[in-house]
Amino acid sequence: MPAFSAPPSPARRPVAQPVPAAPTALSLAVAGCAALLLAASAARAADARPQSVGAGAVWPQAQGSDRDAPPADGRTEAMKRQAAPTNQWYSSVLFKAQPDPIYAQPLSVKPLAGAVEIARPVQQVQPTERGDTEIHYLHRAPLTIKPTGFAAGAPKLARTGDWSVGIDWAAGADHLDATVAHGSPFTWLTVTQGDLALSLPAAARRIEGADPRALVLELNGQRWALFGPTGVQWQAQGERGWLARLPAGKGYLSVAALPDAEPATLALFTAHAWAFIEDTRVAWQYDPASSQVRTTFTARTAAREGSETAPLLGLYPHHWFEQPQLAPQLAPGSYDTIRGRLRLLPAAQFTTVQRYGGFVPYWPGVRSASAAAGAGAGGGVGGNTPTGTRLPADPALDKRLEDLKGLLSTDQRNARRMMLEIGNGSYWQGKGLQRITQLMAVAEQQGDPAMRDALLKLVKGRLEQWFSGQDRKTYFRQDTAIGSLLAYPEEYFSIEQMNDHHFHYGYWIRAAAEVGLRDPAWTAPAQWGGMVERLIRDIANTERGAADSPFLRNVDVYEGHSWAGGLGDGEAGNNQESSSEAVNAWAGLILWAELQGNTALRDLGVWLYTSEINAIDHYWFDLHHLSLPAGYRNSEVSMLFGAKLAHNTWWIDEPRQIKGINLLPVTTASTYLGHDPQFMKKSLAELPAQSEAWARKGRRADPPDIWQDIFAKTLALNDPAAGLAQWDRWGAVEFGDTRSHTLHFLLSLQGLGRPDFSVTADAPLHAVFRRADGQRTWLAYNAGPTPRHVRFSDGTELDVPPHALAQRP
Repeated sequence: MPAFSAPPSPARRPVAQPVPAAPTALSLAVAGCAALLLAASAARAADARPQSVGAGAVWPQAQGSDRDAPPADGRTEAMKRQAAPTNQWYSSVLFKAQPDPIYAQPLSVKPLAGAVEIARPVQQVQPTERGDTEIHYLHRAPLTIKPTGFAAGAPKLARTGDWSVGIDWAAGADHLDATVAHGSPFTWLTVTQGDLALSLPAAARRIEGADPRALVLELNGQRWALFGPTGVQWQAQGERGWLARLPAGKGYLSVAALPDAEPATLALFTAHAWAFIEDTRVAWQYDPASSQVRTTFTARTAAREGSETAPLLGLYPHHWFEQPQLAPQLAPGSYDTIRGRLRLLPAAQFTTVQRYGGFVPYWPGVRSASAAAGAGAGGGVGGNTPTGTRLPADPALDKRLEDLKGLLSTDQRNARRMMLEIGNGSYWQGKGLQRITQLMAVAEQQGDPAMRDALLKLVKGRLEQWFSGQDRKTYFRQDTAIGSLLAYPEEYFSIEQMNDHHFHYGYWIRAAAEVGLRDPAWTAPAQWGGMVERLIRDIANTERGAADSPFLRNVDVYEGHSWAGGLGDGEAGNNQESSSEAVNAWAGLILWAELQGNTALRDLGVWLYTSEINAIDHYWFDLHHLSLPAGYRNSEVSMLFGAKLAHNTWWIDEPRQIKGINLLPVTTASTYLGHDPQFMKKSLAELPAQSEAWARKGRRADPPDIWQDIFAKTLALNDPAAGLAQWDRWGAVEFGDTRSHTLHFLLSLQGLGRPDFSVTADAPLHAVFRRADGQRTWLAYNAGPTPRHVRFSDGTELDVPPHALAQRP
């Protein structure tokens, strides 16, 4: 926020002035310059005014010493008219004069000044000081290709598809251009004039073949094939070099890493070698009736030679696993990659189908076994009628229920402090906001509307403080140079490196949605809803080529998950640590969309939520045993990179936080953590031994039971009794949660049982649970203003009033 101007000085009595002399040319020029300066100053002042967004405001400039976003100079002039695609697998190209490798799988590509390197990474098991291992697939032993007819310039991002990019090396009117696509075993090159020189990291053996356009090499145990145009001449340049002499007007070449030495594989690659990918698009569709999410990937190609337009696409495990419609189309041959086995599909399009599991914004109030379900509830805002979960008859559970009353009272007294426990930027403020809205839901469902209303007022006040833009220490601004909504003060390099916007803003969106469930008028565009929409657009804009925010900033649509690193840099590529905070963001989108009646945003949120969870199951937890290699010694990945799997955090290598960062925040949208009880219980059971090993190095967690509430809630999703038994009422509390919400969560599962993923519903806000005795509970929430009839896949039906949670039994 710009500084306010000083107040005018007190009026002064006028004094006599001499008669001015006639103006000279010099004095006129000086006066003209002064007028121009005054006009420019006035224009800057006008530019510095905040843009009104309903009742809120967004500033165009940073305040005082607040930093700007980094310059994204590695773009062509045409690309600079669009928002910079930060947080992508290729974003290093935008921000570094010497970009780091970008990992497309199975290839890695490193743009150099005047040349491009292409490699096929192989597995390296790297021991760590923790006594475990990391798995690396780094950019090593690359082929290097450069033009000979001109000295190519610095690499620039020239175009983007949804999972492909074009990189351009310009020298005046001449260009070297490379297209790189996720999952493709090919990289496609074009050059405006002259030939292309190939340099090898070691001596290679040429494999003679029938097609004179192809150069096939055996290099360091790998097979490579380079496919030129008709008339290309391959000339050896010593033991470690080749020259592709290109016919005039045919400056194109495709480079492929072959998965094996089979003649049929070479024939397959030769058939598709000249189908150059020019663009890639993803489309998604959510079908509420079947609770299915369909994702369609389409590549647009041009046939440089012949008539074959279908490329060879590389499908990740999350693409081909349990997708019977794709099995007949898959070609022989596969690649070992950092994501597991990558299989080949000779097609320009394919579709995957996943099931959306659903969630509800909160769970019902918990009642003792002797109380009637729903009795004693205080009623909800907007006609919301709380339901109830009956606990099994057990004096110990009744005692816990009494404890919940006392904890609610204590947490309400401490709510203002708990809203901002550590930092004061957008991350910790977002966590604090969601923390209190979760507490608010417990108070509401346990029958205390006065407490709910007090907490609701507290959350509204803090949201409005930020959204109004009047506090010069906490505000949002639109950066037009990079194309992003920025939050000040900065936390965790959210501006300097553009990190973690989906983590930060996800908490805000979820909290604002929870407010709107109780006060829909607050979310109107003329009130505060417009500011929430700005946050959503920053992380989940579906408009391609916009200037204010890129297409799906944080989302890697082909890998199926999001990236946290804004610059996408480092030897191992981009990274994401807290996959669970990404899920929290997409859950917030679904809630907000349902509240607004926005079906397009709802479908986007359902797709992102489902895709992220599917990727977590594959690449963080490896529930299907298709991703983690034998040399990896941990149950799960805590830090996933483009070329590295690690069990660590960015701030500490303490075991409890390493494991917990991919669990928190544990909310009603976290039921997916119960997908595989055997896996999760085994993973959590590793903590004592890991903590003891860490302690033997003379180190201790502070506090020793840090995040014990997170682990208890996660365990309860898989074993409700064990989770409650593990939780210590007086133990540590993670700063995104409260004791009240934790105990309510744990007690709810005593009555509901484990999540039942075998049943879905035709409404996005639904959940089903099943107790050990087989008794199911069906939940559905209606965020809209009219009644809704919900049908579950097992035949159960629920009539849900507006702004209400309904339950059976």
